Amino acid sequence: MFVITNTPIIPTYLTVSLASSMLRAVENLSLFGSERVWSVGDLTLYIRQLIESDYRLQEIWVNGEVSNLSRPASGHLYFTLKDEQASLRCVMWRSQVEFQDHLPQNGEQLEAFGHLGVYEAGGQYQLYVDTLRPAGEGERYGEFLRLKEKLEQEGLFDPERKRPLPPWPQKIGIVTSPTGAALRDVIHVLERRYPLVELLLAPATVQGEGAPEEIVKGLNNLNLYGVCDMILLVRGGGSLEDLWAFNDEQLVRTVANSRIPTVTGIGHETDVILADFAADVRAATPSAAAEISTPDRIALREDLHAEGLNLLGSFREQLTKKRIALEKLQSRLNLASPRAHIENARQRLDDIFHRMLLTVRRDLIMHNQRVAGLDHTLRAVSPTEILARGYAIVTQIQAGEVVRSTSQVEIGERIHIQVQDGEFEAEVQQK
Repeated sequence: MFVITNTPIIPTYLTVSLASSMLRAVENLSLFGSERVWSVGDLTLYIRQLIESDYRLQEIWVNGEVSNLSRPASGHLYFTLKDEQASLRCVMWRSQVEFQDHLPQNGEQLEAFGHLGVYEAGGQYQLYVDTLRPAGEGERYGEFLRLKEKLEQEGLFDPERKRPLPPWPQKIGIVTSPTGAALRDVIHVLERRYPLVELLLAPATVQGEGAPEEIVKGLNNLNLYGVCDMILLVRGGGSLEDLWAFNDEQLVRTVANSRIPTVTGIGHETDVILADFAADVRAATPSAAAEISTPDRIALREDLHAEGLNLLGSFREQLTKKRIALEKLQSRLNLASPRAHIENARQRLDDIFHRMLLTVRRDLIMHNQRVAGLDHTLRAVSPTEILARGYAIVTQIQAGEVVRSTSQVEIGERIHIQVQDGEFEAEVQQK
């Protein structure tokens, strides 16, 4: 693979010379060999075969200015590369166009990679392009790779150096142009997603001479004051030359050594910048950087609602568990409580009192029955009962003794006589 640039030997001149040689060969065949009349199609096919069989023309870079650019409905790209000496027709099929990071513009200086061929219907040779890049990108890309390898060997891009972003940032520093679209995109995203955050702007030029120094100054100022939770380094899309400031070695080192986590959103998704490798998080665009750096308030509201439900469920679950545990403790406490023993003792006392009462009542009945029997017996031998049967009790009035024998009384002595219905006195007249 080689590059053809604006040198004394250019692709058009080289191809014309080759075609002239082929035509002279045809003329020689006509002069010295059998005469042959070529059809246009046969001659064009022969020239095409000669060109396409030359390996030096199958993988080439061609440098020139774009003109006559067109892209019909088919999606293919047609244009001309020209310089002061010649022009070259180019075609790029739609399948290749869709993979290009950069599409050409009229008047732009480009380098095109592809193979040379012949369009037989038009009778013209042209370059079938596979890849396009801005002129001079090859040298810059080599410089890019050398610096990238150097910083990689120093460990500036190691994944272990990457720090997680704070989930709930309160202040976000941003280094970008105050008049650029990137700042407006970031503000728009933050207003929509997370309007609680405060944005601190460190204005800086983001392209051209002096841009790396201003960006480094902005990063250092935000780190010096240390009042923000993270830093966004953002810029809108542009050409490789526009974004080259973010490949500056000092800038990349400043991003890598930042004490505050950094997020880059530089250019488009397909742009690869050294500052992206040094940052803690790389976003495809400035808007994506703002989205990565902040939570979504709608999602937060949903998460908060879900957490509330989970909290309520957990609270109810814990409450149920605590209630069951409390009931078990209450049961154990009731079993160990003196009240239970007192109630049991009280009940036993009631039982004992009841049994005692029954026993007393039974004994009382038995005693009553016994007393009644004794009373009956006593009544049976009672003097009153004896008197009722016609007997009398005679006592000495003087001595007060019961007269049991006639020898106890004398004739003329007064005695006391008790009968059933009363008593009276009498005098002994005879014994």
